[in-house]
Amino acid sequence: MASRLNGSARLMLVSDLDYTMVDHDEPGNISLLRFNALWEAYYRHDSLLVFSTGRSPVSYKPLRNEKPLLTPDITIMSVGTEIIYGEGDAMLPDDGWQRYLNLNWDRDIVVEETNKFAQLTPQPEAEQRPHKVSFYVDKVEASEIINVLSQRLAKRGLDVKIIYSSGIALDVLPKGAGKGQALAYLLKKFKFDGKLPCNTLVCGDSGNDAELFSLPEIYGVVVGNAQEELLYWYAQNAKSNPLILHATKRCAAGIIQAIGNFHLGPNVSPRDIKDFQECKVNIFSPAYEVVKFYLFYERWRRAEVEKSEQYMRNLKSVFHSMGVLVHPSGMELPLHQCIDAMARFYGDKQGNQFWTWVDRLSSAQIGSDTWLVKFYKWELNENERQCTLTTVLLRSHVEVPDTFTWLHMHQTWLDGFGIEDAKRWFF
Repeated sequence: MASRLNGSARLMLVSDLDYTMVDHDEPGNISLLRFNALWEAYYRHDSLLVFSTGRSPVSYKPLRNEKPLLTPDITIMSVGTEIIYGEGDAMLPDDGWQRYLNLNWDRDIVVEETNKFAQLTPQPEAEQRPHKVSFYVDKVEASEIINVLSQRLAKRGLDVKIIYSSGIALDVLPKGAGKGQALAYLLKKFKFDGKLPCNTLVCGDSGNDAELFSLPEIYGVVVGNAQEELLYWYAQNAKSNPLILHATKRCAAGIIQAIGNFHLGPNVSPRDIKDFQECKVNIFSPAYEVVKFYLFYERWRRAEVEKSEQYMRNLKSVFHSMGVLVHPSGMELPLHQCIDAMARFYGDKQGNQFWTWVDRLSSAQIGSDTWLVKFYKWELNENERQCTLTTVLLRSHVEVPDTFTWLHMHQTWLDGFGIEDAKRWFF
């Protein structure tokens, strides 16, 4: 949440999920993983990540389990009818938003009137929410149904909004709901608290995202694979707006393109750096150090770097000779011993769908040259996931700029992983 920041967010990035942040047609999720590395290395510490999705909390959970999504600070769900802070067991709804949506809304009347249209096929029960009634309907019939239904609900005293998106989905919401209205509500709250983000970037691909681009003084990106209805809206309303970009790249790659186009901050993902020794970044950051190490770890096991003893010597030079890893099993192992074990498994994941990423990375300077870094470290091997809550103690070097020594690591299994999962677990 915004409360984790000392002041205003440097960037608030607000993104739709399906076919915007997540490319369901990209088997390796490379664009999403590129975004993950960029966000955790350069933005997580002083910016806000907001997911704005048509999915309900019920259908959002399996997407989180299926795709390597980062943990957002805020989630706008159910086409802007629910605002949630936090994740998992710590999810907290915005009760003020719920009270606001109750004005001139009667779900029972909406259900009664929509039942009169045989062309409307109800979406699954999980997608039916207190302030959202959802259907599937053919594109040819959608326009007339929307007009007639709007008139009938108005005659019964309801203020509603009907949104059609993706050429099939029809949602009936309170008049004050929607992705754009929910974002406007959040921005108003931030302004009241004196924490209005310095910059806001909204990202979308379909009709229910159009409202996001209508808010004043914010940047927007229509991703390269956008749906027909959003492209039509863009051509009619935003083609000449310099604050809104129609990206040439798909999904998360288009989001990264927009960050660079609008000069909102670093836009070269660490995943796009092939040789970290040759490419020096000008941001001295413990977060970048952690992201860089786990990318090398992934590439080593996928045999995407040269099998070189020099790489292992370089690793040992940045891991303290007396450093210890507290393994998720509870064992204490010398860090140099873990590097030796890692060296023996060069290429053991070659040809596999094997990826690593870090999430919820935070760092605190606890001494003049000492940093405590905490994050969730994920591994995906084919369809199996493993995750540890990892804490690392780093020491920076004044005499050698932009370098750290890894002093200590402590890892704890999450999601019920046990000792059998640890046979080839090094870091």
